[in-house]
Amino acid sequence: MRHAHALAVLACLFAIDECRTVAAADPTLTEARDALSKAVGFFRREVSVSGGCLWQYSADLSLREGEGVAGPQMVWVQPPGTPSLGDAYLDAYRWTRDEQYLAAARETGGALVNGQLPGGGWDYRIEFDRQRRSAYAYRVDGGKGKRNVVTLDDNTTQAALRFLMRLDETLQFKDREIHGCVTYALDGLLAAQYPNGAWPQRFSGPPDPRRFPVRKASYPDSWPRKYPKLDYREYYTFNDNTIADVIDVMFEASEIYGEERFSQAAERAGDFILLAQLPAPQPAWAQQYDRQMHPAWARRFEPASVTGGESQGVMQALLDLYVRTGKRKYLDAVSPALEYLKRSRLDDGRLARFYELKTNRPLYFTKQYELVYHAKDLPTHYGFIVGSKLDRIERRLVELQESKYLPPPTRRPDTWRREKLSKSLARAAAKAIGELDSRGAWVEAGRLKYHPPEKNTTAIINVRTYYSNMATVARYIAALQAQ
Repeated sequence: MRHAHALAVLACLFAIDECRTVAAADPTLTEARDALSKAVGFFRREVSVSGGCLWQYSADLSLREGEGVAGPQMVWVQPPGTPSLGDAYLDAYRWTRDEQYLAAARETGGALVNGQLPGGGWDYRIEFDRQRRSAYAYRVDGGKGKRNVVTLDDNTTQAALRFLMRLDETLQFKDREIHGCVTYALDGLLAAQYPNGAWPQRFSGPPDPRRFPVRKASYPDSWPRKYPKLDYREYYTFNDNTIADVIDVMFEASEIYGEERFSQAAERAGDFILLAQLPAPQPAWAQQYDRQMHPAWARRFEPASVTGGESQGVMQALLDLYVRTGKRKYLDAVSPALEYLKRSRLDDGRLARFYELKTNRPLYFTKQYELVYHAKDLPTHYGFIVGSKLDRIERRLVELQESKYLPPPTRRPDTWRREKLSKSLARAAAKAIGELDSRGAWVEAGRLKYHPPEKNTTAIINVRTYYSNMATVARYIAALQAQ
C-alpha cells in the first residue's frame, strides 16, 4: 500500500511538473507583444502600399496579385483586401489596446479615403501610381478621371464602408477625414437606392426614379436562350449577396450613428426582397431582374432563371430582417421558398445554381458556353452546382417561429469581448509566433493564382493567413492581460 501510495504521489508530482513545463513553453506576454508588433511592422513597411494591400504576394514580394496581377502601386478593396486588413488592425487594437495598431488602422482608413469615388463608394482596386491614378475619378483628386463606377459586387464597397464606420466609431467621430468619407459614402448609397428598395451591382450616381417603376416580380412571356450581351449593371441584383451586404451596412450605420434613415433604407430593401419573390411554381428569387422585374441575363454564364444559390442567401437575409425588426412578413416569405427549394434538390442533395423558368429544369453550360440541361462539360471557374444550406435555414426558421420575438441587444461600442486563456489558444499562438520569419513575415507553401507558371513561386504571403495569425496572437495577448 505504501509503495502504491508513493507511486501515486510521484505520478501527481510528475503531472504537475509536466504541466509547468508545458506552461513554461507557452509564449510570454512580452514574446507575444514583440511578435505581433514585428509582424504588423513588416506588413506596414514592406508589404502595404499607402496603407492598403492586395491578396497574395511571393515571399520575396516581387510578385503581387489581387483578383489578377497587380502593379507595384495598386491595392485591392474587394475582400480579403484593404478593408479586411483594416479590420485586422482594428481588432488587434481592441484586443491589446496598443496604440500602434490603431495608428495602422488609421493608415488603412486613409488608403480608402484616397480611393473613394464621387458616387460615394469604391472600385475593386485603388491605384496610387500618379500616372495611372489620373484615369480614375477619385474624390480627393477632384473627380476628374473617366473611371467612376462604384461596385457593390463581392462585398467591395460594403466592406470598405463597414470598416470605416467602425474606425470612425473607435476614433469617437473626431477624425474629420474619416468621418467625412463615411458620411459621403452613406449618403451616396442612400441616393443610389432604387424606388423599390433595391440596389444595382454598380453605379456612378443616383438613378432617375422615372425609369424604375415599382413592380412585383413576374415571369417573362419568353426569354432568350443565347447570351443577349446587354448591360446588366443597373439591374436589381442579388448576385453574390449584394443587397444583403448593403442591408447589413445600413443596420450597422443606424446603430453607430443613431439615425433611423439607415434602418429605414434597410427595411425598404427588405420590402424589395418581398417584391422580388417569384410566384408559384417557383417562389424563390433570380440573381438579377430588369426594370420590368423579370429575371434577366447578366454575364454569359448567368441566364434568366431562378437561382438555387443566391435564394439561400436571400432567405437568410429575411431571417435576419425579422430578428432586426420583428416584422413577421419577412419570416412568412421564407416558408414557401424553402419548401420549393427542398423539392428542387438534385439527387446528391445539392442544388443547381440555375433553374429554368416555370419548368424548373436545372440549367448548365458547357465549356463553350452553350446552355444545356446536363452537367457533363461544365466550365470550372464558376459554381453551377451549389451546396445546400436548407436544413440549417429550416432549423433557424422553426426556432424563430416558435420563439417569442425579442429585440436585438443595444450596441455597446465601448466594450470588447474578453478572451479566456486556454491550452488551444496558447498552442495556436505558439505556432503562429514560431512560424514568423526573421523579417516578421508569415510565409507558406503555395502558388500565386494569376501568374504564369514560368514566373510563379512555391512560397507566398497570403493575407488571409496574416489576418488569422494576427488575430490569434492578439487574442492571446488579451487573454494574458486579463489574468
